[in-house]
Amino acid sequence: MSKVTDTIAWIDERFPLTKSWETHVSKYYAPKNFNFWYYFGSLALVVLVIQIVTGIFLTMNYKPDGELAFKSVEYIMRDVNWGWLIRYMHSTGASMFFVVVYLHMFRALMYGSYKKPRELLWIFGMFIYLALMAEAFMGYLLPWGQMSFWGAQVIISLFGAIPFGIGDALTLWLRGDYVVSDATLNRFFALHVIAVPLVLVFLVIAHIVALHEVGSNNPDGVDIKKLKDANGVPLDGIPFHPYYTVKDMVGLAVFLIIFFAIVFYAPEMGGYFLEHANYIPADPLKTPEHIAPVWYFTPFYAILRAVPDKLGGVIAMFMAIVVLFFLPWIDRNNVRSIRYRSLAYKGILAAFVIAFIVLGYLGMQQPTPFRTFLSQFCSLVYFGFFVALFFISRNEQTRRVPDRVTH
Repeated sequence: MSKVTDTIAWIDERFPLTKSWETHVSKYYAPKNFNFWYYFGSLALVVLVIQIVTGIFLTMNYKPDGELAFKSVEYIMRDVNWGWLIRYMHSTGASMFFVVVYLHMFRALMYGSYKKPRELLWIFGMFIYLALMAEAFMGYLLPWGQMSFWGAQVIISLFGAIPFGIGDALTLWLRGDYVVSDATLNRFFALHVIAVPLVLVFLVIAHIVALHEVGSNNPDGVDIKKLKDANGVPLDGIPFHPYYTVKDMVGLAVFLIIFFAIVFYAPEMGGYFLEHANYIPADPLKTPEHIAPVWYFTPFYAILRAVPDKLGGVIAMFMAIVVLFFLPWIDRNNVRSIRYRSLAYKGILAAFVIAFIVLGYLGMQQPTPFRTFLSQFCSLVYFGFFVALFFISRNEQTRRVPDRVTH
């Protein structure tokens, strides 16, 4: 035991190992009243690790070549030892990443985790979301199946709507050619495997450091740092380790049961996680009957299609994401938690969530006049949430927030 202690002491003289452990884990005091919704932050970190590890093994056998990419995926699935498992873990992990991130963001909306002093924490989180979308889109092209090829063709062409020649230059840079080709595949492979993951890991670290600097929010929206004992320990706080590390293990066990149930029994999830058209090699001369992105992009794709003008649709799609960055300043009420906010706020938040889900469904369906109308209506509800929040939050009649957390 003394050798272990001596080794740790030797490391501490040269690197802040113990200090970092205490600052971010054993002496990081989190509120006592975390509930179910606080599992998803740690689960997102777990899925990130799964994606990095499985991605490393996939790159050992994948070939970013227009002629060989699809065949190399089939080789991984059929001939590489446990290759099918690694590939299905990676593809399922992509969808599960967005599941936990969307639930994590919803929790922030419910409990006001974007409010002062956590504005920068929210902005880091939104940049993580953007990087995750870029990573997923670029990885989506790599299997070089029909939906990968044509989905990339459609999405990249949208940037061409940007005027003053900027759009044409941008689409040419993204493709690396005048059409989606081998150059595009190589470019996306490099960005997917090296560039975006580096940015993503940096942003995750920044997100965690910012979180531990200002402290975690809680379901009551109470600042636990205001009331401390003689030793400076928050009266309503408990050490993250061992209390929440053990609790997170329970959430992780449930998550892994669901995760591997999908991997082993339904990796395609009826075509939502892996589209049937992607089991057909990319054919530039044959367009699929219905081109749609993966489910986690479809809410924004539905907003894009809801606007008749192409440039207007592209602007609306990007504004649907950009507006989320300004949420800390759009919501002008000091009360954080939905528990103590008005019925009006609860109503517009419920309408926002329903509209987002409906848009996600409509984005996966072929457009019809009724579906287009419904997409337009839900898009108005989506943007209307932020407009209504800006005006409602100023003079909102809220309930009294307790001085300490409740159980």
